Amino acid sequence: MRLIRAAVMVLVLPVAACGQKPLPPAQQIALAVLPLPMNFRAGATVLGYDNARKLVTLRPGSGSMTCLAGVPGDSVFHAACYANTMEPFMAAGRTLRGKGVKNVDSARFAQVKAGTIKMPEQPAALWALDGPMSGVDAKAGTVTSAIKLRYSVYTPFATAASTGLPDQPLAQGPWLMDAGTPKAHIMFTMTM
Repeated sequence: MRLIRAAVMVLVLPVAACGQKPLPPAQQIALAVLPLPMNFRAGATVLGYDNARKLVTLRPGSGSMTCLAGVPGDSVFHAACYANTMEPFMAAGRTLRGKGVKNVDSARFAQVKAGTIKMPEQPAALWALDGPMSGVDAKAGTVTSAIKLRYSVYTPFATAASTGLPDQPLAQGPWLMDAGTPKAHIMFTMTM
């Protein structure tokens, strides 16, 4: 469960200051969309990093998903794609972390409660790939089997009672993480 939480947190972390130069935009795009099923890749909006290491839109999309390229210089590979309806929540997390806010979830939850962040009314998917940088061929835009796919479906404010899903991890089935909060989401096992 800690690994899952850590991977989700990476999704919204700002770029740390280090000397690693970002990959060219085409390579960032190719790697960022890899978590998605093929039919969503071409239309996805892709966020990545310019040469100043600032998060920018590398490719505006026409589809329903937004993908975030890996942070330059990270010791692990992480690419994540989420439904566009989750962008206000994700963007708020990036902004808060950039301002040095320590308890980002509490701050975002307060913004949701105040109505300044609108959560999706329908379920919203998140697809992610995580693993060692040794499993990435940036030039080819591919990853090896060392990189693991992870997916979940955000269902804001869902509970075990409202979904019929347990709110504790299962080894062989879906379960509800962060139940009752704006970022409640159904986690799926990788063998599904």
